[in-house]
Amino acid sequence: MLDTQLKTQLQAYLTKLQLPIELVATLNDSDSSRELDGLLSEICELSDKINLRRDGGADRAPSFEIRRHDSDIAVSFAGIPLGHEFTSLVLALLQVGGHPPKVDDEVAEQIRGLSGKVQFETYFSLSCQNCPDVVQALNVISVLNPSIRHTAIDGALFQQEIERREIMAVPTIMLNGEVFAAGRMSVEEILAKLDSGAAERKAAKLSEQAPFDVLVVGGGPAGAASAIYAARKGIRTGVVAERFGGQVLDTMGIENFISVSHTEGPKLAAALEQHVKDYDVEIMNLQRAERLVPSEQTEHGYHEVHLASGATLHSRSVVIATGARWRQMSVPGEDQYRNKGVAYCPHCDGPLFKGKRVAVIGGGNSGVEAAIDLAGIVKHVTLIEFDSKLRADDVLQRKLRSLPNVDILVSARTTEVLGDGSRVTGLRYESRENGSLHAVELEGVFVQIGLLPNTDWLKGTLALSARGEIEIDDRAQTSIPGIFAAGDVTTVPYKQIVIAMGEGSKAALSAFDYLIRTPAPATQDVREAA
Repeated sequence: MLDTQLKTQLQAYLTKLQLPIELVATLNDSDSSRELDGLLSEICELSDKINLRRDGGADRAPSFEIRRHDSDIAVSFAGIPLGHEFTSLVLALLQVGGHPPKVDDEVAEQIRGLSGKVQFETYFSLSCQNCPDVVQALNVISVLNPSIRHTAIDGALFQQEIERREIMAVPTIMLNGEVFAAGRMSVEEILAKLDSGAAERKAAKLSEQAPFDVLVVGGGPAGAASAIYAARKGIRTGVVAERFGGQVLDTMGIENFISVSHTEGPKLAAALEQHVKDYDVEIMNLQRAERLVPSEQTEHGYHEVHLASGATLHSRSVVIATGARWRQMSVPGEDQYRNKGVAYCPHCDGPLFKGKRVAVIGGGNSGVEAAIDLAGIVKHVTLIEFDSKLRADDVLQRKLRSLPNVDILVSARTTEVLGDGSRVTGLRYESRENGSLHAVELEGVFVQIGLLPNTDWLKGTLALSARGEIEIDDRAQTSIPGIFAAGDVTTVPYKQIVIAMGEGSKAALSAFDYLIRTPAPATQDVREAA
């Protein structure tokens, strides 16, 4: 099942096992059980520290538990964790086998301090690039705290179960049988939800930070580049981000990053974060900026960035690189049925709609690519475009029109998402040619209509364009001295990763030039000045 090269790589990883482990399989007479049995057998052959048992009594088949010998430490998989989840499998083998997880000591202690018996279940799809982060985070938590158990479940393999539980988006996390969260989450985010006092403690600690020379708001490609270029100047640099990696985390394949023929978003995001960590940069992740107060409005002479957590950060200069988010249709039913049939990531959630009817909203490259991908999974795709023609590249349009299970509607305005209270049942659209109203019966709606800049928190503070983007000059300077901006959040055209990195670097260099030409505030202790 594993090719020779993969076996060689896996065998090398398994030399890191420190303690014996057991793979306890629950199987039946299905093809998927035979496939799982073959995979587990091959893994066992690669290390004398691994033993396979086939006497598992789990509720799901095929499934297996990775258990540390003579210990309560274990993690479980229901399904065959290949694709994006193969890395999760490898890490689980190593961590259950005594190889230490890569988490900060403070985080590890917080995990060990959690009390009470807890059962997590995560529904994933093998094509989802967001799911491994959640699976791996919960596996780490369960390895460090045996009172917490975790089972990762391939939703496509257990279709009846996800329908019964009304799981319509991945990753979806269940806690003791109830929905805990949906979407990408890190260890720290999960802990913040489990430990109610963690956010307050973190906010208090952040507010005690000394002022920065450059504070970067945003952790995507532009923010990472800004932080690296600023730190290389030897000045005090901080990065505050809602989630490090930004939109890159939601990108499946990247094939236009110069010198790298192909990579995936989560892999690039991890590399960005590691590169920033190579320098003396204070990284403050999982923190959302809520308000900017320019230095001219403060008594101490520093710019202030107020966070949703209640913390306030101070800096002589600020680089805003908060990026953009998926644009919504803003029609009745969209919010109500989000993750209940309304989705924004066809790669992640597409497998959950196998054999069903779905719509894709948007006729640009993203929408047409989504429709092509989904057509290979679902029963039927209806692509709905507001304009009178599709805007995607011709090669994509030709491929789309060749598919027998796709209908294309142009000059159509979606007016409402329909549902039965628990899930999507259809949508309504208006013909822009004659004003007639129509309804389409379906189970899923994938929205692919572009991006919106993350500038809501800046309205009324600095100059924004009619589209809400931050207006900057050729040096990345905004309308406020000492405040710079870079990446998809700005008026710079062509929203591309490589362009964002260049703009982020430029913004940091401009911030440094500003700092050496501008006297530092006389006050060093901003708390005294306040």
